Amino acid sequence: MSDTHLPRRGRRALPSVCVAEASSADLLVHAGDLADLETLRILAALGPPLVAVHGNADAPAVRTALPATAEVEAGGLRLAVVHDGGPRVGRVQRLRRRFPGADLVIFGHSHAPLLERAADGFLILNPGSPTDRRREPRHSMAVIDAVPGGAPEVRFLAVDEPVGPLPVEMIHGSAEH
Repeated sequence: MSDTHLPRRGRRALPSVCVAEASSADLLVHAGDLADLETLRILAALGPPLVAVHGNADAPAVRTALPATAEVEAGGLRLAVVHDGGPRVGRVQRLRRRFPGADLVIFGHSHAPLLERAADGFLILNPGSPTDRRREPRHSMAVIDAVPGGAPEVRFLAVDEPVGPLPVEMIHGSAEH
């Protein structure tokens, strides 16, 4: 997930479906703009290991507690995390250069769900925001399922009512799997 901005914007708490998905995950990733240390504590208390980076709107204490970027191995994948993926034009190539060992780069900042896949399988992913949708029609998060020996499967979830998968047309830059 990314861009929760709790409790300053949008909702005052994570949606229940977001908490349930995050609690049952093997790894929880947050791509910045949590907002404050209490939100960081809430995420860390959900149970799975937490990989998080700070964003541009985070409180100074969060910026001190979290790195600007992170890389981790999970489910046979090398994941990189950064808050701002930069402008749309050239984003895939720029993130590949910045994180040459990554299979998948997770970023936030725009609050817009996005999945782009390069011809060789390199992925960039913005899960959207579960709490501050901005101009998006739904609040969202993403679930990544590692597939042994294969490409990861990415599912976007709408976390407001009604709960369910986001229609493909709502995922900006959606790539065929």
